Amino acid sequence: MSFPGVRPPDPRESDGQRTGRRRDLAAAATAVLLVTAAVLVGRAIQNTDRTLFVNWPPLLASWDPHLGPGTPAALAVAVAVVAYGPALATRLPWRALLLTAWGASLAWAFSLALVDGWQRGVAGRLVTRHEYLRVIDRFDDIGAALTGFGQHILIDSPDNWPTHVAGHPPAAVLTFVGLDRIGLGGGAWAGVWCIVLAASAVAAVLVTLRALTDEGTARRAAPFLVLAPAAVWTGTSADGYFAAVAAWSVAFLALAATRTARPPAAFIAGLLFGLACYLSYGLTLVAIPLLAVLLIARTARPLPLLLAGALVVPVAFTLAGFNWWEAYRLLVERYHQGAGGVRPYSYWIWANLAATTFAVGLATVAGLRRALAAAPASVRGLRTTTAWPTHRLVVLTLAALLAVAVADLSGMSKAETERIWLPFTLWLLPAAALLPTDSRRAWLTAQAAVAILTNHLLHTGW
Repeated sequence: MSFPGVRPPDPRESDGQRTGRRRDLAAAATAVLLVTAAVLVGRAIQNTDRTLFVNWPPLLASWDPHLGPGTPAALAVAVAVVAYGPALATRLPWRALLLTAWGASLAWAFSLALVDGWQRGVAGRLVTRHEYLRVIDRFDDIGAALTGFGQHILIDSPDNWPTHVAGHPPAAVLTFVGLDRIGLGGGAWAGVWCIVLAASAVAAVLVTLRALTDEGTARRAAPFLVLAPAAVWTGTSADGYFAAVAAWSVAFLALAATRTARPPAAFIAGLLFGLACYLSYGLTLVAIPLLAVLLIARTARPLPLLLAGALVVPVAFTLAGFNWWEAYRLLVERYHQGAGGVRPYSYWIWANLAATTFAVGLATVAGLRRALAAAPASVRGLRTTTAWPTHRLVVLTLAALLAVAVADLSGMSKAETERIWLPFTLWLLPAAALLPTDSRRAWLTAQAAVAILTNHLLHTGW
């Protein structure tokens, strides 16, 4: 099933956008209260029994008001996007919009990272925090390293892997091994790799929105995708890179499902999904947005090629000697050996959502309020062949919310969800396209404020 590039807006959407402003503000205020509660309750728990393992709950961060070389750039990017972003998103040719959004997202992420300086904010993060670069010399023989990978996951195993190497399938660390092998070793190149690819996820979401909804919806979402507070973490963690791989998987499937690309796009979507599952165990949940794409497009036609593509990476790693299922079983055991086994589920089950609020921003919260209000009508509308773009956007948003809910309830995401859930929260950001046109600059300002205040008042752990 194909959808036109641009279509006249649904009159019901226009009417709906002009109402609900107070409820939008109430939703944002509720999110602020949730964050406040998570901070106060979290500090009380941490000061009392030290079981949260974060210095500034609900974030993995420390209180550290500061300025840095990226401060002027971050302010300049924020002002430019707020002032000119909505108009440019409307007027630019489509391909120019994709490149501009990617470039602006890149500038936003780099400027926020550089608030902490080049070494502290970019070059040193993947060395000091992610630990991937510390074990590169243990992959001189990649075959042997993959065969014995599971033997070093548990804390009490000999030469156990550092936390983040043990906590991910080996495609994560092999990415940085590959960069090192081609002469791009060190934290600087690793940081640039993650930031550049993470910024490309904005373009992937826009491509998806245009294919599944319409071009107008994608254009309305573009400034909010660019100015997302999530850039605080996409610019300084490998999770931004993981999110980009997953996002392009969804984008290629959307193109295949709507016949805006040739059938091999479905195979590429599967290939990227398979890779995502070997970058992070939790990215198996990307299957939920992928399924939503097929439901929205009302087709199962791309499924055979999608599944064929999804088998490539798993088969390659299995033949190389890595057992994904056994490694995941050992990871769960290690998770409970460490902080994951101590952190209280009763706190993180709701504080995770407060942490995620920092990443998505108040505009997304207001947009989600509208999406949830429209959910029943959107699900009913999807059963017809004349579902409006808003209906399809809402269903895609609901799929992302479902992925977040499953991750939260699993108990394997206690804390640090401001970065861990980036592959899912990325798909919550377009909900801001549901906000009234004449209030978008105000909401964009709120988005920028969350990111800038977070980055300047706190030293985030990622």
